[in-house]
Amino acid sequence: MENTRSVISEAQRRQYRDEGWFVLERVLSSDQLELLRGFAQKAMKQIDSEMDTAGTDVLDLNHRGRRYFANGMAKSEPELRSFLFSDLMADVCRATIGPTAFHFVEQYVIKCGDRESAFSWHQDSGYVHEDHEPYLTCWIALDDVTEENGCVYLLPYSRSGIRTYVKHVDDPATNDKVGYVGTDPGIPLVVPAGSMACFSSVAFHRSGPNLTDRLRRVYITQYSPEIIQNKERSRPWQGFAPFLRDGQIIEP
Repeated sequence: MENTRSVISEAQRRQYRDEGWFVLERVLSSDQLELLRGFAQKAMKQIDSEMDTAGTDVLDLNHRGRRYFANGMAKSEPELRSFLFSDLMADVCRATIGPTAFHFVEQYVIKCGDRESAFSWHQDSGYVHEDHEPYLTCWIALDDVTEENGCVYLLPYSRSGIRTYVKHVDDPATNDKVGYVGTDPGIPLVVPAGSMACFSSVAFHRSGPNLTDRLRRVYITQYSPEIIQNKERSRPWQGFAPFLRDGQIIEP
């Protein structure tokens, strides 16, 4: 039977439906928070090693000493995988994308103290393609997040006027994809460590630079109500792992 003791209120479910997002403050247990923090440094070293091998300081969205996007840590870390398929994440998926869920992306997003570490306005769907159902992004703060250290800014549907995929353009200076050029600054999500911002893949968001001398660490995990195919519909766009069927966690 589906867990009836949900941490998500009916108001938050409605906000996700109507505006594309909500925040769960301090929702992670202390053990979960320390687990996710524990692999952050390893994630940065992994990206530095990949850049060393490539002989560059910029690799895709990664900029050495400025910002890091480290994917796939859970493939070699069973403890991380246990978190991704936990009761907490099942609860969040049921409240947002429904009783069927597939996990497909997890990554550390780490900003170092650097005035050039901002990230442009985009939809997460803008990094895929237009032919898919909106999916769920869970943006988990591993440190207290403020405007000074590079919080995420979010545009609710009612303010962007957009709740479907928008074609993005590439920024050659940063390798970012940009999908919004309006003047609305968005809502700053200033949250304590252990909080989770949940938003739709078609909700516009950006993040500011980290103007402090400390790391701003975030862990992101994404779930879809379907197996998203590549643009040619010849294979899955990413590796998808079944998570929920009829609202129940599928045992691996």
